[in-house]
Amino acid sequence: MSAATILKTFHREKTALLTTYHQDGMTAVDTPVRIAVDGDRVLFRAWEDSGEAERLRRHPVADLRPCTFRGDPNGLPVRGGVKPLEGGEAQRAARMLSRRHPVLQGWAVPLSHRLVRRRTLYYELCPRDDAEIESNEGCPD
Repeated sequence: MSAATILKTFHREKTALLTTYHQDGMTAVDTPVRIAVDGDRVLFRAWEDSGEAERLRRHPVADLRPCTFRGDPNGLPVRGGVKPLEGGEAQRAARMLSRRHPVLQGWAVPLSHRLVRRRTLYYELCPRDDAEIESNEGCPD
């Protein structure tokens, strides 16, 4: 099944439950994130010193599932490799997120990150099966 087919359910969702894992790969932590779908990847953001950013630095694999605004899951999870975005890719992710969520991601979150002087990191999650993840963690370059 192609990544675009797997991500079809996320096109109509605005929020997804991101499950990141501690370094042991077993201990899971759920965080609701606002998303935008770009082809065969899902884009989201986090503060540089947030727990999810730290866990993704150590173990760049996560599960993503549709959820309510409050984080109550309402769909099946998709496992994928996660890659931090930089430069033009990060700017594109910022634009896509602000178009998808104009008030929250276009105005409120960037302002709050600037006020508390936190660096915003952008990520992509690419659906991968377990064999692909084990051989090359993260998204393909």
